[in-house]
Amino acid sequence: MYQFGVDEAGKGPVFGSMFAATVCVDDLERLPDGIADSKRLTAERREELAETLRETDGVHVGVAEVSTARIDDPETNMNALAVSAHANAIEDATAGLAVSDQSENAAISGLCDACDTDADRFARRVSDACSLEATVDARHGADDDSDLVGAASIVAKVERDAHVADLAAEYGEIGSGYPGDPKTRAFLESYVEETGELPPFARESWSTCADALAAANQTTLGGF
Repeated sequence: MYQFGVDEAGKGPVFGSMFAATVCVDDLERLPDGIADSKRLTAERREELAETLRETDGVHVGVAEVSTARIDDPETNMNALAVSAHANAIEDATAGLAVSDQSENAAISGLCDACDTDADRFARRVSDACSLEATVDARHGADDDSDLVGAASIVAKVERDAHVADLAAEYGEIGSGYPGDPKTRAFLESYVEETGELPPFARESWSTCADALAAANQTTLGGF
């Protein structure tokens, strides 16, 4: 009987992709000590645990990335994208499990950290989006009370942090990418003021981006 946990990182930022991760095991004893909600761990500890999870026999890790282009697509929304990301991460983590265990009917069930106000609805949507037969549950705060979901939150956060670090290496200090981060806002305002456009990794549909463009335009008009 396989069990999995799923969580996401980067649903709310104005910069960069969102990531969902799944950690799947046939025995919870396979998980390393020290698993917790990623927000309760230092960046260094998260990286150590994520590496251990990926290197431990019998621990299956899957990741799904949702790009800014998909996030800005007017034909979708963040809830739908979260459903798709959770389903894709589950499929990535469980791919080949039945083959490796010589069983076409390996039972798989798991828990998602709910990305919808209605946790049951979120679970149904993720289950419907999965191409494999799996029993899916969802709860708010699951990353805090489930070791499997906590493990998934660690992997997702490490993936998101690495993504932001890559952007910073190319474009300079961009902060965390969240609208409330002063470094992120300063970078966005400076970039728009200097170039007249948004950074290529910005979520253009976010109001923060619209506000930055409007402020830059107003400043330009004020110069005439």
